Amino acid sequence: MPTVIALADLPRYAGTEVGTSPWLEMDQERIDRFAKATEDYQWIHLDAERSRSGPFGSTIAHGFLTLSLISSFTSAILKVEGVAQTINYGANRLRFLTPVRPGDRIRSRLEILRVEDFKGGVKVENRSTVEIDGAERPACIVEGIAVHYPA
Repeated sequence: MPTVIALADLPRYAGTEVGTSPWLEMDQERIDRFAKATEDYQWIHLDAERSRSGPFGSTIAHGFLTLSLISSFTSAILKVEGVAQTINYGANRLRFLTPVRPGDRIRSRLEILRVEDFKGGVKVENRSTVEIDGAERPACIVEGIAVHYPA
């Protein structure tokens, strides 16, 4: 269940962790579909045999596949009430730290960093940390920016 916060109350949550999403299992089929959708056919993502002797010991998910799941993870963590529309405004910082392999379970931990008025809406800077179940280091960390426009 996502945490529900009214748009007007978001500034009070700056500097706080909101929660974590449910776990999602990364599978090779999702990786294959992402490769097709983005036309990124690198062997490290698709060729299981060649990847066994490659730098990661198996195929790995595209970093941008992991990144693309953050919107879904965020929706599972946080619902902002009183919003007519939310847009993805960009990112300030992005790092891919640990590869995600088929069979890995991943989830996101969400922290609200900053909240400010912005062109008729509210700009929110978040830190999403995508964790891999059982791994010491996260898969990626991104400081994303969204703008919420009031209803």
